[in-house]
Amino acid sequence: MQSIKGKVAIVTGASSGIGRGVAEELAKAGVVTVLAARSADKLQELAAEIAAEGGTAFVVPTDVTNEDDLLRLFSETERLAGPVDILVNNAGMADATPLPDLSTERWQQMLATNLTSAVICAREAMRSMKGRGGRIINMGSLSAKIPRHHSPAYTMTKFAIEGLTRQICLDGRDDNITASTLHPGATRSMLAPGSTDKLTENCLEPEMLGELVVYMCSLPPELTMLDTVILPVKNPFLGRG
Repeated sequence: MQSIKGKVAIVTGASSGIGRGVAEELAKAGVVTVLAARSADKLQELAAEIAAEGGTAFVVPTDVTNEDDLLRLFSETERLAGPVDILVNNAGMADATPLPDLSTERWQQMLATNLTSAVICAREAMRSMKGRGGRIINMGSLSAKIPRHHSPAYTMTKFAIEGLTRQICLDGRDDNITASTLHPGATRSMLAPGSTDKLTENCLEPEMLGELVVYMCSLPPELTMLDTVILPVKNPFLGRG
């Protein structure tokens, strides 16, 4: 394992839930963390907490569905902290609309949030990492393995994230750029307000996923944890409801 202290990481969707937990744990490991989400006040609060614990974090308010915002995220990261070494594509949203009822507008919103944002961020990260190396962590879902009923938009975007990860690994290996997909089971988060934020048992906490991300980023640069599922042992998976 290698130290990641001093590395520069971008975490999207960092204002709450999994993104917040990932950012906190990266900062504890000495990573200079750039926090991206729409909620500037929540990001500032998190950055202050990280600073109080001796870490370094910068805030770049970002709407991941806006390409100009994403381009600014990478330019601001380089200005504030230096070239990005680690990208955590975490921003996303859930949806439970049966395919016959799925409007084109809703599909486009899901696509922009869950997939296109990750593609643009990965593209910009690979441009920055070329010749230097780096690591991209894409947040997947159990739905990329076995779908839930009536959630086609979410399922399709998460299946596509696996394809993105594999393509990055293939095309980035000559530049020592690699990628991983992390598929969490039930996690206490704001992914589906009113549901996932109410979980109290048989669930993961965001900091647990953060610790796993730190481990994945600490692997020697010639290794990747390509595709991993982490879930509570009582979390339904095969034959899930």
